[in-house]
Amino acid sequence: MAEEEGPTVELRQRKKLKTSENKESVKEEKISDTPVPERAPKHVLFQRFAKIFIGCLAAVTSGMMYALYLSAYHERKFWFSNRQELEREITFQGDSAIYYSYYKDMLKAPSFERGVYELTHNNKTVSLKTINAVQQMSLYPELIASVLYQATGSNEIIEPVYFYIGIVFGLQGIYVTALFVTSWLMSGTWLAGMLTVAWFIINRVDTTRIEYSIPLRENWALPYFACQIAALTGYLKSNLNTYGERFCYLLMSASTYTFMMMWEYSHYLLFLQAISLFLLDSFSLQQSDKVHEVYKIYIFSLFLGYLLQFENSALLVSPLLSLVVALMLAKCLQLNVKKGTFVAKIMKVINFYLVCTLTVTLNIIMKMFVPHKENGHMLKFLEVKFGLNMTKNFTMNWLLCQESLQAPSQDFFLRLTQSSLLPFYILVLIICFLSMMQVIFRRINGKSLKETITLEDGRIGGRPEIIYHVIHTILLGSLAMVIEGLKYLWTPYVCMLAAFGVCSPELWMTLFKWLRLRTVHPVLLALILSMAVPTIIGLSLWKEFFPRLMTELMELQEFYDPDTVELMTWIKRQAPVAAVFAGSPQLMGAIKLCTGWMVTSLPLYNDDDLLKRNENIYQIYSKRSAEDIYKILTSYKANYLIVEDAICNEVGTMRGCRVKDLLDIANGHVVCEEGDKLTYSKYGRFCHEVKINYSPYVNYFTRVYWNRSYFVYKINTVISFQS
Repeated sequence: MAEEEGPTVELRQRKKLKTSENKESVKEEKISDTPVPERAPKHVLFQRFAKIFIGCLAAVTSGMMYALYLSAYHERKFWFSNRQELEREITFQGDSAIYYSYYKDMLKAPSFERGVYELTHNNKTVSLKTINAVQQMSLYPELIASVLYQATGSNEIIEPVYFYIGIVFGLQGIYVTALFVTSWLMSGTWLAGMLTVAWFIINRVDTTRIEYSIPLRENWALPYFACQIAALTGYLKSNLNTYGERFCYLLMSASTYTFMMMWEYSHYLLFLQAISLFLLDSFSLQQSDKVHEVYKIYIFSLFLGYLLQFENSALLVSPLLSLVVALMLAKCLQLNVKKGTFVAKIMKVINFYLVCTLTVTLNIIMKMFVPHKENGHMLKFLEVKFGLNMTKNFTMNWLLCQESLQAPSQDFFLRLTQSSLLPFYILVLIICFLSMMQVIFRRINGKSLKETITLEDGRIGGRPEIIYHVIHTILLGSLAMVIEGLKYLWTPYVCMLAAFGVCSPELWMTLFKWLRLRTVHPVLLALILSMAVPTIIGLSLWKEFFPRLMTELMELQEFYDPDTVELMTWIKRQAPVAAVFAGSPQLMGAIKLCTGWMVTSLPLYNDDDLLKRNENIYQIYSKRSAEDIYKILTSYKANYLIVEDAICNEVGTMRGCRVKDLLDIANGHVVCEEGDKLTYSKYGRFCHEVKINYSPYVNYFTRVYWNRSYFVYKINTVISFQS
């Protein structure tokens, strides 16, 4: 038995040896099959390092140069360094003056905690009204700027105003750098980033409002949104390694939350981005898990913002939260069905319908149970804007007359065409869109596509990050075609997408594959064109526009407004500290900044009560009696009234959009539409009549100061009716 067992034992041992050898061979095969870190030659590694280093250096340099350019242009435009403090502050117009005034208040506060408390319980700005200025006006940039100014010891080195505008200009540099990086990530060459920056600066009239109003919320917020888009672009790339993916995820999380804190309308912009990602996910473009990770970032940012923004209910009832929750629920209900089958196509349609229905339902439910301030004026404005309703309301018609809320003019498209931006953008968008549709139809039909796309494939529409950008730019462009003010969100996108396209060999290869080019090797031609076309564009832009930019920096412009300076000086010297001033909202913002006195209204349009105040105060330019105007002003505890000659005798704007015309329409003093009866007011226009100094106007108002532009009247507390 022992002798018989010997061979069997040997056989077993041999089998074990064979199996172990097989396993080792399989392991060796797997190891050989798995991508081993490339042992590239030193010169190749050096080339890669040099490419990344030069690209990063170019990106940072572009941002710094743009920030310095803005600073120099601002100095030349306003002669800022040669002005007194009062004259500098007057350059902040409208709502910009309000934002900067609160920055000044924070610096004057004995402590940061006390300053925040006074802003959150503010009763020294608007008469008879206590407001949480931090929440209502999104003053987090001012809080951060004031902390940095004092914590860094900058109060011993630089004046507060220079520190403030320096931060904003620095953020604009980050904005440009983020656009540079995004275009670089999409095209693979930093040449696209350089072209993006060139187009952005040349078309800066349509890409940013930094020249007109520095403290605007969008100037603080959009740089963070650009960083978020750059991080999202890298995150969606298929060939990203683990460390790069983590970095992009963290950057995206931080920039999304910061963007949401800086601008009250940020969640609407993120809503458009979420729609783009939802469509990307619906087309099964290999990035479903990553897209749902972005949804989690949205939810985290919304709830954290809700807690830190004094329980801001607007975030809970925002369409972004409803859409993201609907998408998460729909994913839980999704069934695993084989792709390409008829059942899978039906499930896609059902899923799309389910998400849309759930989004609307959840939003309605949230608005029913969450107490919030409904932006009724915005809904009414959209109804009138799209012709769904007609109104004689002063506020609605005044908003419709604002240039930023009208459709883009022909000059806008002409400027983009002259800089060659619009033609190349349209070319790039058409190629990417058609390639995207081609890939989508192939996936719907169940055809297998390669996961890794090479240059020879000529299939640029198969890259998830490209699909996202195409959908997003179409959504933003559609809105910009309706409201001109939204062009500042779309035009930077246009610069980035157009530059990526002309510098991308994949885009040219996609075009050549459609054309079935055979005379010349298409890959070689695509590589040549991706270098030659942007170089030619860059040289032509340099030749035509660089001298103009240098001329702008050389020209000394002058901002001279002596009448406003005299008015502010008189108020600070003659008016009592407890006085309350009434006038146009834009002027009230300047008075609050330059003097610190209390006012009756502010140039803010996100609060129904302030809008109603603005409409009532504007009645000083209507055809109403002195007694009516007196009752309106005293109801807001106003002590002084300021009449602006520029509004009272306004002739420059289009008839029907002047303040006095809109007031006459609202008060029924002119014919508004066919069929209306013509009615006359038995009173003259108040702003004209009060200047004549006759009864009954002198009984209610006493003129105490005037110059060429402003007339200041003291509102009498004791009325004497003398003939």
